[in-house]
Amino acid sequence: MAVVIKIVVCILLFCVAYFDVVQPAHQQITGRYELGSMEAATVGAPWPMPQKYDVMQTYMFIDKSNFEFPVIAKTCDLLEDAIARYYQIIFATDHESRSKRSLLNRERSGASVVMTKTKMVSSTKDSNNHGQLKNISIILTYKCEEYPSMNMDEQYEIKIDNWDNPGEGLLTSDSIWGILRGLETLSHIIHEADDGAVRVNSTFIDDFPRFSHRGVLLDTSRHYLPKSILLENLDVMAYNKFNVFHWHIVDWQSFPYQSRVFPDLSRKGAYNEYTHIYTQDDIAEIVEYARVRGIRVLPEFDTPGHTLSWGAGRPGLLTLCYADGRPDGTHGPVNPVPASTYDFMRRLLAEVVSVFPDAYVHLGGDEVNFGCWKSNPEINKFMQKMGFGSNYAKLEEYYIQKILKIMETLNHGSMVWQEVFDNNVTVGGDTIVHVWKGGYQRELAAVTAAGHDALLSSCWYLDGISTTADWKTYYACDPQRFNGTEQQKKLVKGGEACLWGEWVDATNLLARLWPRASAVAERLWSNEDVNDVKTAASRIEEHRCRMVRRGVPAQPVNGPGFCKHEFAQ
Repeated sequence: MAVVIKIVVCILLFCVAYFDVVQPAHQQITGRYELGSMEAATVGAPWPMPQKYDVMQTYMFIDKSNFEFPVIAKTCDLLEDAIARYYQIIFATDHESRSKRSLLNRERSGASVVMTKTKMVSSTKDSNNHGQLKNISIILTYKCEEYPSMNMDEQYEIKIDNWDNPGEGLLTSDSIWGILRGLETLSHIIHEADDGAVRVNSTFIDDFPRFSHRGVLLDTSRHYLPKSILLENLDVMAYNKFNVFHWHIVDWQSFPYQSRVFPDLSRKGAYNEYTHIYTQDDIAEIVEYARVRGIRVLPEFDTPGHTLSWGAGRPGLLTLCYADGRPDGTHGPVNPVPASTYDFMRRLLAEVVSVFPDAYVHLGGDEVNFGCWKSNPEINKFMQKMGFGSNYAKLEEYYIQKILKIMETLNHGSMVWQEVFDNNVTVGGDTIVHVWKGGYQRELAAVTAAGHDALLSSCWYLDGISTTADWKTYYACDPQRFNGTEQQKKLVKGGEACLWGEWVDATNLLARLWPRASAVAERLWSNEDVNDVKTAASRIEEHRCRMVRRGVPAQPVNGPGFCKHEFAQ
């Protein structure tokens, strides 16, 4: 009998352990199992985490019908537009917040926002209640810059009900870009309390980004992305304080960029020459939409590889491949031999820099297959003439150096993928090397030891599918975690989350990208000491729901759970 009792007890203990440990979808609360979230979301916590963030238990409530953002010092159209935009973001009704594209459509149509009356709770019994906040004054010290840049100033300071300004709110920055980042932070810390009231805690924030280049790469060649989805993604980038849209606009699959100088490139290289293209008016609208949100648009025209879609619109540009001493009907990379190649590239890049106002163009240079070059007798003859022997990396260097020289004559900076550096191509000291392969710690050490500025993307390829909380992996990757001097680490300008387009189009882009890219956003903005996944999990849970309420179909980030305001089309 004693043996039977022991067996029964062991079985019962096993069952308790199983349901307590193995079944994570249920949490044990006060001795009973209830449905619950894997992570309890914070309330009114900012994402990314500011550099200095002091928040008190005391708070003030806000009535949106009696609230404003008065401008005390400098102003400009960028600032006035931002104030109107963030007033909508902060105070829009539930329907407006959750209605997809509502903020964009209202802004483009000029329609006004209909506000509902804010529920105000002002209990005299609550000693933490410091009364009503009627305004947050904005002080912009210097005049607005026209375009965001690599070294733009994004520092800002927020004071809400501080000891030196009790009962008042203040947002201060030397730069319009800092004001934009501060308004975004205000839209996080001004929050809806459990009782429905709009509150903001007494807060002091002194904030600035850790890295100057914080980007998202989108690929519009493998799958065409409509202009509307690119604009919507710019909104979400601003919600996460990203400041660079790396537009991988063309690749070997299609050429959707409509050139006025070489119209046959898109006419013969786009999936559809009428519907699957970006006109220069489209690009101007995207660049402007990004600009007013403090986001640079960095175009990439990747050569000499990844150029098959260029060939039909520019006969003679690509290398003709040979087999058994004869042309086999296929084409390889750009042919680096004829002078016509560089005349074409000069004219195309001159147009590109006139269309895209950013100071940099990404020139690619990755994954150049030397096989076709090796097969071509014209190229082999040129190799011998130049003394390159059988070192086709020297031929790549010859091509890349000529393209970099063209960019210099256009007074523009260049970025290249890491293969250019790996193949010992001599590039100027101002060329930025973009690291994307494995072993990135060694690569960053080598690139910066050579004196080059660097960007990191190796650990932030987000196009893959995962059924786990993979944001934690992205969160753990740090661009300065490599063996190098402090001076070397300063040469790392930041990084980019990359969403390549093989399996991504307008149907799944936003859900695939967000909030996973939010983990990259915090790593690139916040102090390196902000790295605890456990505390970050609750904040990213709130941030995901914040984006959902704003109409973004951001996917679940921590497993089972819910948002108070769920996504609705």
